[in-house]
Amino acid sequence: MESTFSSPAEAALQREAGSAGLRTPLGDLDRVYELERVAGFVRDLGCQRVALQFPDQLLGDAGAVAARLEEATGSKMFILGDTAYGSCCVDVLGAEQAGAQALVHFGPACLSPPARPLPVAFVLGQRSVALELCAKAFEAQNPDPTAPVVLLSEPSCAHALEALATLLRPRYLDLLVSSPALPLPAGSLNPNPEPLERFGRRFPLAPGRCLEEYGAFYVGGSEAISDPDLDPDLSRLLLGWAPGRPFSSCCPDTGRTQDEGVRAGRLRARRRYLVERARDARVVGLLAGTLGVARHREALAHLRNLTQAAGKRSYVLALGRPTPAKLANFPEVDVFVLLACPLGTLAPQPSGGFFRPVLAPCELEAACNPAWPPPGLAPHLTHYVDLLPGSPFHVPLPPADSELWDAPDVSLITGDLRPPPAWKPSDDPECSALTLKPQLELAESSPAASFLSSRSWKGLQPRLGQTPVTGAVSGRRGIAIAYEDEGNS
Repeated sequence: MESTFSSPAEAALQREAGSAGLRTPLGDLDRVYELERVAGFVRDLGCQRVALQFPDQLLGDAGAVAARLEEATGSKMFILGDTAYGSCCVDVLGAEQAGAQALVHFGPACLSPPARPLPVAFVLGQRSVALELCAKAFEAQNPDPTAPVVLLSEPSCAHALEALATLLRPRYLDLLVSSPALPLPAGSLNPNPEPLERFGRRFPLAPGRCLEEYGAFYVGGSEAISDPDLDPDLSRLLLGWAPGRPFSSCCPDTGRTQDEGVRAGRLRARRRYLVERARDARVVGLLAGTLGVARHREALAHLRNLTQAAGKRSYVLALGRPTPAKLANFPEVDVFVLLACPLGTLAPQPSGGFFRPVLAPCELEAACNPAWPPPGLAPHLTHYVDLLPGSPFHVPLPPADSELWDAPDVSLITGDLRPPPAWKPSDDPECSALTLKPQLELAESSPAASFLSSRSWKGLQPRLGQTPVTGAVSGRRGIAIAYEDEGNS
């Protein structure tokens, strides 16, 4: 019964969290994990207790890294190896349970701001990049030296982008280099002008320029991956990048390039299908996929308001990491919406697949807000913070008397005409007052009750007055594996 709504405790003990022994030679630990920079971070803060967060694939090095940092700083190190949701997010709750005063995050990171203030240092890794091969690949993909292009990369290749730009700038005049949106050190001044932050990266745009003018050249990935769509970082870039602008990727090891236009179109088509499924849905399950990212409570309230405005029922479910077995316990839910960081939302789904589709918050916004999307925006926002008030992408719900709520809408999946929402947002304080209904008017039924009535088995029925009255009798004794009246067989 425990595994019905949560992962069993034995799963954490049986799951392989990295190969036995060290994955990295001892002589390379200082370089790979940037131990000198991490030790300086700890000494500057004067922390006595520090949490070290590792993803599963790097846990083999965790013990050696913690020992070296304790020797270099004299501080107590705690290893965080099993996060509740995703290893890309900062596990602030785990650090607080260990009484840590700071946290060092190793491996791929979504760089989402944590929900609670805590000094954090990120070690993204430094993957080797064949600069000459990547430069030739860039020239082959971008023959026009005046075309605006942004250099992007996976987090572990970000250290090589400036060196790659140095090789290209003598010929290319409009080249922009992105960098990871790492938190600025305490006491540092913000650069002026402040760079644009999007997709977990900073873009130092010149005044008067916008990111939608640029094409993209992405350095990252591996030829060993059979399905590149499994990379959530590349997926969020392809979904959020301006349609019609060129986007190509390059393997940092071999320099092999690929035009990502076809893959971007496939991802957007999949997302448009999910928007249609959300519009047809009557019951929406809101999955709490993070508790450590900033403004997650505000985002949850925003999604509940969206579903209410669209005349849908919503239920908030806190199940940890979603799995097909967990979500199959709620068959009355038509679609699920995963409220998580950008990488967690776009993470690959289990091979078995889910019984109902799992959406991103942006898709629910597009389905429930008739004013979405405003002109000039990218077709997909990958972070729920972009949907909240205060963001330049926030689109408020139309007023109750807006014609947008009554516009005819036909489902592209079933071909049926969707009825207008039964409830509209209103600022009138009397909107909750009861009103008399004329006779013979059909009252609105609950979607959950309608689903129950359509099932062939509805549970045990009391059938009061329809069964004969009998006296109480003694039941069977023992346990299910061996009742007393079953004998030794």
